[in-house]
Amino acid sequence: MSSSITQAATEARQYLVFRLGGLDYALDFNKVQELRPLQALERFSSDGEIVSGVVVSRGVIMPIVDMRIAFGPRPPQHDPLTDVIILKLSSCVMGMVVDGVTDIVALKPEQIAPIAGAGGIDYLVGLVETEGRRLIVVDIDKLMSIRKVQFGARQAA
Repeated sequence: MSSSITQAATEARQYLVFRLGGLDYALDFNKVQELRPLQALERFSSDGEIVSGVVVSRGVIMPIVDMRIAFGPRPPQHDPLTDVIILKLSSCVMGMVVDGVTDIVALKPEQIAPIAGAGGIDYLVGLVETEGRRLIVVDIDKLMSIRKVQFGARQAA
């Protein structure tokens, strides 16, 4: 019985790799519902900065978050490589706009090293070096649950 537990702990999991602001990120592939090019989605705009409205995908209306704005101060340039990752999170289904999806990799838990100095950032799982590149592994449920805090809204401790 202990060998099956050990084997399960060292089994590789599938991660979807995407580019954002010149860096490679990876998220658990089990959280991915589908991949779509940005142009293929019917969009309704909003006045939000990061939440760029809602999209309709296969008859389902969902919010869409433009991670290119969230991760960098550059205007979104839509090109044929701009992708939307439709995520099935624990709380909802939503779309996430990224610079592009590159591939799927299999990673074992022992390959993921903690990121130095990122102890207070709970959505950063760790860093992986594989096939000559660095991947930042994120917990997409925690990342997408972050709320923007308005200036002055925090209470003094």
